[in-house]
Amino acid sequence: MTSIRLDMPIAARAESVWDAVRDVGAIHTRFVPGFVTDTRLEGNLRTVTFETGFIAQELIVDLDGEAMRLAYSVRPNELMSHHHASFQVIPEGETSCRLVWLADFLPPEAEASVRGMMEQGAAVMKQALAAK
Repeated sequence: MTSIRLDMPIAARAESVWDAVRDVGAIHTRFVPGFVTDTRLEGNLRTVTFETGFIAQELIVDLDGEAMRLAYSVRPNELMSHHHASFQVIPEGETSCRLVWLADFLPPEAEASVRGMMEQGAAVMKQALAAK
C-alpha cells in the first residue's frame, strides 16, 4: 500500500474551508473548479469528471462536522485496485487553517499518477479556498 499526505496552509477561515469541503456535490464549482468539470451525487456515491476526461466514482464514507473531516473511497478503476482518502480542516487562528489530504491506495505503481493528480488538485484547492 502507498500513502500520500499533502498538508496545505490555507489563508481562509477554517469554517469557510470546511463549508466548501463538505459540499460534496459541488466540488467542480466550490472546491476544485476547472480541475474537476462535473460532479454528480446519487446518495453517497459521487461521480467526478476531471478536466482530462477521466471519470471516477467515489463513495462518501464519512462527513464529520465536529472534526471537519471528509473520508471517501474511489471505486476500483484502471488506475487503482484500492483507494481510501480523507480531507481534514485544522483551524490555525481566526483567518487561516491547514487542509490535510491523505490517500492510501494500491497498487504502489500508481503513485506517480496519483501524486500528480493530487498535487495538481491541491494547487487548485489552495487558490479556490483562499479566495473565500
